[in-house]
Amino acid sequence: MLRFRDSRGGTLILGLLSCAVLASSTAAQTIPATTRPAPEILLEDPHLRLSFSEEQLVLPGGLQPSMLCTKSGALVVMAQVPGKPAPATRISFFSPMNTVVSRDLGESWTRLPEQAGAKSLNMEGGAIQLRDGRILALDTYITPGAAPGQGLGMLFTSANDFRTLEGPVEMQFDLPNINFYASSDDGGRPHAAERLHRRIIELPDGDLLATFYGHQKGDATPSTYQPRMMKARSMLARSSDGGGHWKLISTIAVDPKVGTEGFDEPVLCRLSKGQHPGRLICFMRTGRELYEATSDDEGATWSAARPRVFAGIDVYRTDLWVDQLRQFKDFKGRPLDENNPDELRGAVVDPDLIELRNGLLVAAFGVRIPQKLCWQHPQHPWNGNYLAFSLDHGETWSHVVRLTSGVLTTHYMAVEETPTNNRLFVTYDLGGWSKGMRRDVYGRSVSVSIK
Repeated sequence: MLRFRDSRGGTLILGLLSCAVLASSTAAQTIPATTRPAPEILLEDPHLRLSFSEEQLVLPGGLQPSMLCTKSGALVVMAQVPGKPAPATRISFFSPMNTVVSRDLGESWTRLPEQAGAKSLNMEGGAIQLRDGRILALDTYITPGAAPGQGLGMLFTSANDFRTLEGPVEMQFDLPNINFYASSDDGGRPHAAERLHRRIIELPDGDLLATFYGHQKGDATPSTYQPRMMKARSMLARSSDGGGHWKLISTIAVDPKVGTEGFDEPVLCRLSKGQHPGRLICFMRTGRELYEATSDDEGATWSAARPRVFAGIDVYRTDLWVDQLRQFKDFKGRPLDENNPDELRGAVVDPDLIELRNGLLVAAFGVRIPQKLCWQHPQHPWNGNYLAFSLDHGETWSHVVRLTSGVLTTHYMAVEETPTNNRLFVTYDLGGWSKGMRRDVYGRSVSVSIK
């Protein structure tokens, strides 16, 4: 049973939300729900009404969730957890990954067995249930192959609704002009890989599309905050054989003058309704404001990328928080004031984007105020996790809700529509990477009503 709170502050009693989290497939541990302010409407569309369940714990110790909802309603959530990953010859994330599954729409969660290090999945690369029922999941890392322009990835599959995961099977990527060695990661460490990210799209003919980010030859503009990290570009790959072989189709966006990171963390959505059915919309992180680009030819060509600002949340408006932060210093000991605009500015990170079956678009994203000092000083109300809604197929975003505000979070989210029409599930984290800090993935059900 679920208890929902509508976005105008009223309460709709649909039952009691359970927060049982299974430590294994057989043993359950009940953890009480947290009490936090109700989601806050920043921009309201009179034709839309949202009801939110109470916040529930999804994955203890987790950060930066990825999620898949299957046709049966199974919610699969993967996130990084504390510890060291098992040794592996292939590049992997600096923390191990854990996966939990709910088969009762979030009332209880079962932790899946951990995978071996060299064979483990990082579902940031994307997951999809195809029309024939099979589930595909891509590990995020594309590594150098034996020949120039060749990349290698890992494909995992499930034919039983994610009860078991088979694989990995090696994927081949044809990536002419790619440069696997152009950049470090955002911590200055070697990073010989491109990164698959977020969503896989199944086209009407059965071909698959996937977005990734990284570098081609000539991409050599340093990030403003990490000189060994080069600004990235976002790219599109297509597979005609179910994910075994992928070809680079296009660059979605590249511009060395944009943001602090270039174009990374892309998410892809395909419209099925409206004036442009079949249109692809791609949202991308830049280290500053979020950007978007569109394609009407299945990704062969793209519009010029342009900024998308939701509800007036302008990450350059440092005048709105400088007085709150000027007594603090950045990592180099410089005051956070008007003379330090780069560190003082904010950032929008890791967008997610889906189209509901009724044609409504839903975006999830995090806002960091300021860009990197938000974990030491998270007090500003803009610092948090957001949902935005478009009733006109992405032309405008007329309803924006802030889920968390002024709290520690990595600002990474995921959102899925469940098999119940107009019922969403959204996940986000609270906490950070500091040693001893409490960190967990939380979630809420969201009921959507359109007048």
